[in-house]
Amino acid sequence: MGRIVVETILENALDPSHTIHCDALVDTGAAYLTLPNAWRDRLGTLTELDTVEVETANQSVIQGIICGPVLLRMARFRPVLTEVLFIDMQPEGGAYEPLIGYIPLEQAQAAVDMVGHRLIKVSRVDLKRVARNQVARQVGHRTCLISLPGKA
Repeated sequence: MGRIVVETILENALDPSHTIHCDALVDTGAAYLTLPNAWRDRLGTLTELDTVEVETANQSVIQGIICGPVLLRMARFRPVLTEVLFIDMQPEGGAYEPLIGYIPLEQAQAAVDMVGHRLIKVSRVDLKRVARNQVARQVGHRTCLISLPGKA
């Protein structure tokens, strides 16, 4: 697959005066919007949500900090509130390469067009997996979703 790079604007959702404009690599093997620790101060004060172990592409394990909320704007897709994973990154050719993973892609209804090597808008939000694995039950005046046994 070729490289898909998208122009992005990232802003602290609670303090829009802290904004980053950058090009980010679409990486469907990554989960989060991932930025270098070196950029963390540029987004101002964010809430630290968790410290996690991250397995990188070269299979090394490093520590990362999940923070938020961040407003992510990608080209022609709808803006989304999401979390950001900050990790220690080494600049490639003197520049950092932020990553956009599958969570913010799905939030923005963006999908990878493998033939055209670009992002395309998804017309519908996918809930088929949820519908296959759960059934609605009426309990009194409330409707509850109940997971079916043996379904993952």
